Amino acid sequence: TGRGDVGAARHLIDAARRAGRPHLVYISIVGVDRVPVGYYKSKLEVERQVESSGLPWTVLRATQFHQLILRGCEMLARLPVLPVPAATSFQPIEAGEVAARLAELATGPAAGRVPDMGGPEIRGAGDLARSYLAARGRHRRVLPVRLPGAAFAGYRNGDHLAPDHAVGRVTFAQFLAEWFGHDAAARGSA
Repeated sequence: TGRGDVGAARHLIDAARRAGRPHLVYISIVGVDRVPVGYYKSKLEVERQVESSGLPWTVLRATQFHQLILRGCEMLARLPVLPVPAATSFQPIEAGEVAARLAELATGPAAGRVPDMGGPEIRGAGDLARSYLAARGRHRRVLPVRLPGAAFAGYRNGDHLAPDHAVGRVTFAQFLAEWFGHDAAARGSA
């Protein structure tokens, strides 16, 4: 849970102080300061702990990983229709690309808050769901649903996107092709 992250960060910071001030590198999420979701609030609290720790630090915010979009599609595709948040887009990124950037940051000097890292394309939730269904060879009606609340308003506003930092290279269609095999590329590239 997010609250567990806050406690774990406190322990990590205390251990880092005892170890002689190593460089802390933290992965966070684009929009943690703009989208009111409980987990995002915890991530923002950990960012603030890291920043105020007195230790050298770097924070990288990334957009949602391809695997998160995939997991959401898989869960929702169990239903007779596949509901998606209406008027909402995502900018999924390859986890390996984010990991490579984190490794680069960890071996360099502390840099504070670095530019966000987003996937190569911004696509509507329905479009991503249809690509998933095609890659799996499944047929479901994709049903856009307008979800209430401030969090989904933030998603509809694109507060979780980083269009000016679309530095990822692997598209969601490429990810699906790799995940499900190359035959999926022909079905899921649309």
